[in-house]
Amino acid sequence: MGNRVRLTNDTLNSYGYRVLTDGVDTAQYERNPILLYMHCRGLAIGLIKDIKKENGEITGELSFDEATDLSRQCKQQWEFGSLRMVSIGFEVIETSDAAELIVPGQRYATVTKARLIEVSLVDIGANNDAIRLHKDGQLITLSEGGECPLARLNHKPTNNQPQMDTKTLALTLGLPETADEAAVNAKLAELQQKNAEADSLRQENDSLKLAQITAAVDAAVAAKKIPAEKKQHFLDLGKTVGIDTLNATLDAIAPAQKLSSTLQTERADDIPKAGPWELRMAEIREKLKRQ
Repeated sequence: MGNRVRLTNDTLNSYGYRVLTDGVDTAQYERNPILLYMHCRGLAIGLIKDIKKENGEITGELSFDEATDLSRQCKQQWEFGSLRMVSIGFEVIETSDAAELIVPGQRYATVTKARLIEVSLVDIGANNDAIRLHKDGQLITLSEGGECPLARLNHKPTNNQPQMDTKTLALTLGLPETADEAAVNAKLAELQQKNAEADSLRQENDSLKLAQITAAVDAAVAAKKIPAEKKQHFLDLGKTVGIDTLNATLDAIAPAQKLSSTLQTERADDIPKAGPWELRMAEIREKLKRQ
């Protein structure tokens, strides 16, 4: 296989942050372009030659010195293809959480300025290129199992939901932490469908309840239990207390009676009915008047 290799580029690594190529200073490294094995000091196996920064990436050619058994072994494995990844050592100078520098899936601040310190041949890297970072004197190793002390982002995506890595999101959704992005998206789509169905059912129930309340109030108006101008009041009451309580309230209200019918009833009841004794007394009074 060819000896020219990509040392770094602008893409998001598997640990959730980026190192911007334009901000990488290679001047110091080019004065001592050491090639190490697995980031180990004292295990120099060669040099990186013809370093180029262009098209959003930094590349170079691996040159094995073959001065040690390890160097000769690494060269054979590189040519065979069993070792095929490199990892770069950076000193972080500046970072930024500016929204315009964030790409989908990014969880940590973007490294905008860094200094290239060393390049290593590694067995497993992170997202095509393993990266070894130093920040404030702290080593950041971006190989499998490495940790990242860079600041976590607080930016929210356009759907106003907090950003969350796939593993955390999968666990939140009740999926195994090994679930991939496709499984997470499928679960989210399923939950969205269920929420839509629940919203539709709630709207149907609300419409049915409103129809029942309106029918009950209209019947009360027709039965003269409540005046028409009070209809909205009882509609609002029904929405608050529910149809059962509203019906109980309306049932307790007696229909209004016409004044004329009330007066006629009272007049008829007020007229005393003359019995035999009253008639006899009237006859006696009439005879006394004629004497």
